[in-house]
Amino acid sequence: MSDGTQVSGSQEAVVDVLAPRQVLGHEVLVEGRIFDLVRDEVDLDHTVVHREYVDHPGAVAVIVLDEDDRVLLLKQYRHPVRRELWEPPAGLLDVAGEPAQVGAARELAEEADLVASTWHTLVDYYTTPGGNNEALRVFLARDLSPVPDDQRHVREDEERDIELRWVSLDDAVAAVLRGDVHNPSAVVGVLAAVTSRAGGWTNLRPADAPWPERRQQA
Repeated sequence: MSDGTQVSGSQEAVVDVLAPRQVLGHEVLVEGRIFDLVRDEVDLDHTVVHREYVDHPGAVAVIVLDEDDRVLLLKQYRHPVRRELWEPPAGLLDVAGEPAQVGAARELAEEADLVASTWHTLVDYYTTPGGNNEALRVFLARDLSPVPDDQRHVREDEERDIELRWVSLDDAVAAVLRGDVHNPSAVVGVLAAVTSRAGGWTNLRPADAPWPERRQQA
């Protein structure tokens, strides 16, 4: 049954495109330790608007799979939502010029005491594009080994009480779909991993795949 909508047989591919509008003015409202709250005056051709958003350096997360297809999740307190969330190892891209995979490997070592010898890009996304320019890349890391005891990172602040748990990938998917897991990198990463596994991992990209959405730091 048709609703009368005409669908062209030569539709363009569904691909996000870079299409910046002219910024007439830029103001830092609050300068933070990690990210700033800014306001832009933007020319939308038909009107001029003011938009406030968080200017963020970007981040990485790691879906870690062992030989039994178990995914590593960490329970960590997140103060803005007043909850302990299950999430993959993750961290900020706050070192200028550092390759994203290098930053991800550092976070994996610091938060989970693990080293991975096989890395792929799993999925990229913007966390909150309506109010935040944070671009996040989720890696898939496999073929694991432990960080030597004498080289392990001393965890502080929220990381001090991190709890690590290995969960079957299927159980992690079920937890996401039940609404039991809310961390965006866990939700996106786990669903991307099970989808890629169903396709025989053939759609994985190299760890150093182009990532133009990553904010370029001065």
